[in-house]
Amino acid sequence: MRTVIPVVIVAGFLGSGKTTLLNYLLRNNRGTRIGVVVNDFGAVNIDAMLVAGQVDAMVSLGNGCVCCAVDVSELDDLFGRLAQPRSAVDVIVVEASGLAEPRNLIRMVIANPNPRIAYGGLVEVVDAELFDTTSAQHPELVTHLRLADLVLVNKADRVAPDALAALRARITEWVGQVPVYATTHGRVDPGLLFDERAREEPKVAQQLSFDALLDDHDHDDPDHRHLHDDYVSASFTSKRALDPRALVAFLEDPPPGLFRAKGCVAFAVAGERRKFELHVVGRHVVFTPGAWARGEERVSNLVLIGAGLDTEAALDRLHATVFDGDEPLDEQTMLGVWRYTPR
Repeated sequence: MRTVIPVVIVAGFLGSGKTTLLNYLLRNNRGTRIGVVVNDFGAVNIDAMLVAGQVDAMVSLGNGCVCCAVDVSELDDLFGRLAQPRSAVDVIVVEASGLAEPRNLIRMVIANPNPRIAYGGLVEVVDAELFDTTSAQHPELVTHLRLADLVLVNKADRVAPDALAALRARITEWVGQVPVYATTHGRVDPGLLFDERAREEPKVAQQLSFDALLDDHDHDDPDHRHLHDDYVSASFTSKRALDPRALVAFLEDPPPGLFRAKGCVAFAVAGERRKFELHVVGRHVVFTPGAWARGEERVSNLVLIGAGLDTEAALDRLHATVFDGDEPLDEQTMLGVWRYTPR
């Protein structure tokens, strides 16, 4: 099958910690090849300098905001270069300018004509210490948060626990079921944002890399919290076909904390024997119909990934989508699925 490369957009106001997050992902993923598009607002691309040498492939836009670019094809060309098979890139991360408009960035990625490119979600980074001040000066930041698939409240170590809890609660009121996670120094488990690739390393003696020396993980610090303390995954399997209406209802009203879902499903619809691949990032849902491989059992398998996700409740809801009737459903029940199927 053709490998599809997710494009993850990292946005947030100036100084919120986007570059810190990106550097952490580059140093702490387990074999994933990351391509980066760095967009710094200004003539000197300082952000590109900060990540230079830590990335498999990097292209920079130093002529202003990506979202304000007159020639949108420039971004398409950058994605095209990173998505070439010889680049061997597994995921593309766009670090947006602190002045960027996330809605336009999302549209650019979704509208990209390259079949190897797919939207991988919007991660909004918030400065826990300065959010009240910056949002008062720039009310549009709240609108940006409502577009996010994941909100990271960064610099959590700089505010009191009660103030941090109050800020997370306010943001949750704005974003609904979207995960809102507090972090320090941009420390995010890469597995929450994208599928990590385990690669075989040559079995020869290796010098400790500069990146490893820079790793600021303090494994002996009892107060250091890892994202995977709250980052969880759950697996769902059913040998009985699903009711498409019930599954779409689940996806349109997802359990709080769900960030990603992936897998394949079979539907209990008359005449419908195809295999439907499902990819979910935040509110973005895509069904792709295909064929079951020869000898492959017609079984639905899904993996749910989230932060603060109640996996038991989520799996209970998924099990409720299993069709238990005697007669197959009418083909009209597939209308909800077709809404999320690319034409």
